[in-house]
Amino acid sequence: MARFDYDIGVIGGGAAGLTVASGASQLGAKTLLVEKEGLLGGDCLHFGCVPSKTLIKTAGVYQMMKEAGRYGLPTPNVGPVDFSLVAGRIRQVVEQIQQHDSVERFVGLGVQVSFGQAVFTDAHTISLAGRPVTAGKWLVATGSSPAIPLLEGLADVPYLTNRDIFSLTTLPQSLIILGAGAIAVEMAQAFCRLGAKVTVLQRGEQILSKEDLDMAEIVRKSLVEEGVIFHLGCKLLRVGLTGQDKEVFFSDSHGLDRSVVGAQILVALGRSANIDGLGLEDIGIACSSRGIEVDTRLRTSHKHIYAAGDVIGGYQFTHAAGYEGGVVLTNAILGLPRKVDYSWMPWCTYTSPELASIGLNEKRAKAAGIDYRLWTEQFAANDRANAEAETVGFIKLLLDRKSRPLGVQILGPHAGDLLAEWVAVLNGGVKLSTLAGAIHPYPTLAEINKRVVGNIYSPKLFSDTVRKALKLIFRYQGRAVASGGKP
Repeated sequence: MARFDYDIGVIGGGAAGLTVASGASQLGAKTLLVEKEGLLGGDCLHFGCVPSKTLIKTAGVYQMMKEAGRYGLPTPNVGPVDFSLVAGRIRQVVEQIQQHDSVERFVGLGVQVSFGQAVFTDAHTISLAGRPVTAGKWLVATGSSPAIPLLEGLADVPYLTNRDIFSLTTLPQSLIILGAGAIAVEMAQAFCRLGAKVTVLQRGEQILSKEDLDMAEIVRKSLVEEGVIFHLGCKLLRVGLTGQDKEVFFSDSHGLDRSVVGAQILVALGRSANIDGLGLEDIGIACSSRGIEVDTRLRTSHKHIYAAGDVIGGYQFTHAAGYEGGVVLTNAILGLPRKVDYSWMPWCTYTSPELASIGLNEKRAKAAGIDYRLWTEQFAANDRANAEAETVGFIKLLLDRKSRPLGVQILGPHAGDLLAEWVAVLNGGVKLSTLAGAIHPYPTLAEINKRVVGNIYSPKLFSDTVRKALKLIFRYQGRAVASGGKP
């Protein structure tokens, strides 16, 4: 049997790579972790989830200060934002979390951590800093980068992506955002709340295109009420400079040529897998425009080389990458066959209101030709939501013809947290009747989960058939007040 320098080598220090590196080493495998950037943690920690949610919280607090009158409080004279302080807080939060992803921690777990560009020279060997390094198994978890469109003039005009927007030291007076996915709409609302004039140019006719239109529209209208300007159904034409500002030319949904001028442009038009420079083609690893091709066990065309996270072009979430890392660990280190199952993959867009989802929504169910029944409950009927003046939104529960859950979407306050109950219910195979009978503390937003399930059983419980049976058995007299309101 061939002897290698390491039992497993991990290329990429993001969520998937760190999961495998820490787990493999703790299970006794000699492990190498290679990261191209100067720090571990990946895009999520440095340019994605952590800084964006920190910014969103800051913007939310600032918005609440301005809206104090909604809560019966005097409206304060709120001054302008010093964005250098906001950026400083973002750095502080990132640095605090970085400690969990530090080199020292992984070295303490027994992992060899190296920085540099890894290039495959054969199916078991990479070149790292000019020297060959071998491993019995490899994981490629190099993540993704912002996709930059082939748009005339863009290469000659400074623009922002998620990699640099959080390090701005001054708040742009105006911001043009290309795209209307999760990152785009989250940043649109946050920067608008902080005082920037924000314009969003979306190629499609809907923001958050993977979500149901009715829910996405409520998000859009909420942002419009706060001042965000949307142009949907656009065709981007070119980009240029107008003095110190940038100008984006586009044709609108009616085919009319228009333009918008802004201090900054944020490109948020999706992601591209980081596969360049790895030498994958030279060793016969199959790749597509989406990224590295893998089977259900996350193996590439070389069965001892695995890939996980954004680089495979699937669900581009940190929690998806962590889950996939666990699947790789089971297969590669424990030697147990385990396949990925995305049936109950949850996600959340952190606008206000939040939009969270698990399983199928109506759009995906219709596309798959699946018959479903829909049950809803409004936050306006939730006492805690009324107490907190957060009544916009509702929950959807999709059931199949046998009343089995297909999916849940929640649009409203703390939707991502409320979805956690459904993560447990759906992954644990908990019966809906169990959820309907469970005791929830009052008043909480989580009661909406119980109420939407209760809506399924109420018509059966309070039916004419049940009333007639109880009248026969117990001789009940019926209503004390007639349906017209008279005794």
